[in-house]
Amino acid sequence: MQLVDNDTFLSQLTALFDSSKDKGTIWLTHKRLSYDGEDAVMADAQASEDSREYRCLLRVTDGGSNKFSTEVEPGQLEKFHAAYGALLKASMTTLRKRDKKREKTRAEQAAQRKKKMTEPVVLDAPKRGNGRRKRQRQVKATLKQQESQQKFKEREEAQRKAQTS
Repeated sequence: MQLVDNDTFLSQLTALFDSSKDKGTIWLTHKRLSYDGEDAVMADAQASEDSREYRCLLRVTDGGSNKFSTEVEPGQLEKFHAAYGALLKASMTTLRKRDKKREKTRAEQAAQRKKKMTEPVVLDAPKRGNGRRKRQRQVKATLKQQESQQKFKEREEAQRKAQTS
């Protein structure tokens, strides 16, 4: 991890956003730095007024070889956040909008499949004569439904076992 000054950090972040514009992921972390050797436990606000100001640490990685960070002093924080926010707004224009129509149709299809799986198939056609084929289709649908219900139960059991272990 490479520690750089604030301006270099912003310029490297801009270059990283440009390089991963078509494909890639960037992780940004932002946290408060505590003083060396001090506990990270937060004190009660009523117990003592802490007048110390803490620096902020910002880290960036793309999951590969690009890893760098910067420390921002409390006095420079507003200026830095203005530049950082403008950079993020300018760089996140390539994000895709969610396709809500496709999500809605998938949800509807899933609901139909679930309803079809839980609704019992009624065998009301005669065994012989007219309607025999209809009965055969109903029997086939019943068997298929039982099979899908069994697979669903097996998947649920596997998920329960995975969660408990």
